[in-house]
Amino acid sequence: MSRPLCLTALLLALPLPAPAQDFTTAAEVKPILTATKDQWVAIREYDGKDLIYFTNLLAWRCGLTQVAWGINGGAAETAMPMEPCHEGEAQPNALKMEEMLPYAEAPLGSIASLTVAVTFDDGSVETASYERKAVLMP
Repeated sequence: MSRPLCLTALLLALPLPAPAQDFTTAAEVKPILTATKDQWVAIREYDGKDLIYFTNLLAWRCGLTQVAWGINGGAAETAMPMEPCHEGEAQPNALKMEEMLPYAEAPLGSIASLTVAVTFDDGSVETASYERKAVLMP
């Protein structure tokens, strides 16, 4: 067998690389969000308000259909606006923040606890509850 044929035969025998993941589906983002559940949200006291940051969730929004929240034992019924997924771009999950910011506002000190419900594009829902002191930024 000549050298070019040996090389060709060797290359054909190698496994193909796995396709690149865009992290735009529930199957791709759910493992990440499950592992980072403790960091889904943060509360920051700023300018006389409580700001509820959803940055971690919004960074993986392409595999989500909704992020909703509720405070102080209330059901997670308030939807957090999400900018669209940037399909067709190199980083579809990038936050451009041109039309919205990654936080919601509440009166200063009004949040004792927070409940978050994440709906994935496969229809499954994950929830988490947080006490203020656990997610309060210094």
